[in-house]
Amino acid sequence: MRSRRLPAGMLAAAVATAVLVAGGCGSGDDWSQPHGRPSAVGTLGPGFTDPTTPPSPEATITPSPGSWDEVRPSAGYRVVLLTAGQDPQTKVLVTAVTKWAEENQVSVRTVTATRPDQYVASISRAIEMAPDLVISAGNDLVDPLALVTANHLDQHFLVLGAELAEPTENVTAAGWAGASFRGEGLGMSSAYDPATFTPERAGRAVRAGVAAVLNGLTGLVIWLD
Repeated sequence: MRSRRLPAGMLAAAVATAVLVAGGCGSGDDWSQPHGRPSAVGTLGPGFTDPTTPPSPEATITPSPGSWDEVRPSAGYRVVLLTAGQDPQTKVLVTAVTKWAEENQVSVRTVTATRPDQYVASISRAIEMAPDLVISAGNDLVDPLALVTANHLDQHFLVLGAELAEPTENVTAAGWAGASFRGEGLGMSSAYDPATFTPERAGRAVRAGVAAVLNGLTGLVIWLD
């Protein structure tokens, strides 16, 4: 697997760039206080993975529909919603994360990058906040994530509606046919279909992706029918 190291000068300059950080919904947890290790509440249903054949790194798995429905994070789970772009697809993903957080009393902080020169800085800011999970929404963040995530293996990331071409073990993606952006100058796949970004599908992606992370199934692509 190819390692990506961000030059120190580039990272320092990026971190100096201002990004918008907003308080989120959820439990109202004070993130300055000590925080226990999160856990999964509930168990994965049959068909999420084959227990006799654990998925290999960077594998794509297709869980049985609903096999993630009984899993939610423990109380006090902290998420940074990292987002860029005002396109309808990104807005659908952001809304799905917000709704899931409200339903599960998850504490959310939002980091929004509004210009390309803010993308790396926004990721760095999200990491500095030390969440249990960074959830990324927006194709514009795919290449910047590829630069930064390999240097922060202790921080988990969930990419919605897209995936990194060469993810490290801390980056999980949740996608479906029609959500096939992979960055790295490859351009938009001919299979990309904005119409597939529905609230229902985006909601499933959030729940299935978080369920995978909570159960230690990371570095994978969760593929939804």
